[in-house]
Amino acid sequence: MSGINPYVAIAIAALVGLFIGSFLNVVIHRLPKMLERGWAEQCAELRGEESPKVPLYNLAVPRSQCPACGHQITALENVPIASFLALGGKCSSCGKPISARYPLVEALGGVLAAAAIWRFGATWQGLAACVLLWTLVALTFIDFDTQLLPDGLTLPLLWGGLIVNLFELFVPLRTAVIGAIAGYLALWIVYWLFKLIRGKEGMGYGDFKLLAALGAWMGWPMLPFIVLLSSVVGAVIGIMLIVFKGRDHNIPLAFGPYLAIAGAIALFFGPRLVQIYFY
Repeated sequence: MSGINPYVAIAIAALVGLFIGSFLNVVIHRLPKMLERGWAEQCAELRGEESPKVPLYNLAVPRSQCPACGHQITALENVPIASFLALGGKCSSCGKPISARYPLVEALGGVLAAAAIWRFGATWQGLAACVLLWTLVALTFIDFDTQLLPDGLTLPLLWGGLIVNLFELFVPLRTAVIGAIAGYLALWIVYWLFKLIRGKEGMGYGDFKLLAALGAWMGWPMLPFIVLLSSVVGAVIGIMLIVFKGRDHNIPLAFGPYLAIAGAIALFFGPRLVQIYFY
């Protein structure tokens, strides 16, 4: 892949990233609903009840539709960003506004992919970085919406980090394995200390798994930087939500998005920033 012109590679990555971003919108919207259906079926089974018969619902079926009127989205209406602009941000059938989040996620998919190829080149390392960043985008928005970090994303991300570092794409395998262990245990210990002191939970197990995944990708030396940076990002965003949105400071905030944002920053700038800070 290294023989590709770098500017062509960046342009291709951006274009592919836009369409991946469109798919991420589907994952962000549907995966939590799929989990809820699965939990309902499991509860019914434990109670000895027959599972309710519901239409097939997954990442592919049914086709995307307007939540207001049920209009099925056509292929032309599903072109990333361009369709949103052409439709004026409204459903072509009922005229209800389309959330600006859809083009935002699509743009993030394209920009982050282009940035990854610019930073790491048209290499396996660059491709792996794209996958990591796309997954972090999905986890960020799902956690913001539902305060869930699905195992269906965090665990493959963890194993993916170990697999890519079998070939030392980012760090040696030993550093990645220790990073996965340390990442999980660090927040697991914080969780139990907080629970013992305050008598309530301060975070979810998904946060442990996400930090373990970031440790598997970037190694244990990057974990203190990620945790520190995520705390700073969380504090800044939390203050902004309270000041500009009037959010009650007693309402818990999802920590996963801040870990994800910090992980993305660490991927691009972590080694340099750590070197500047400590040396």
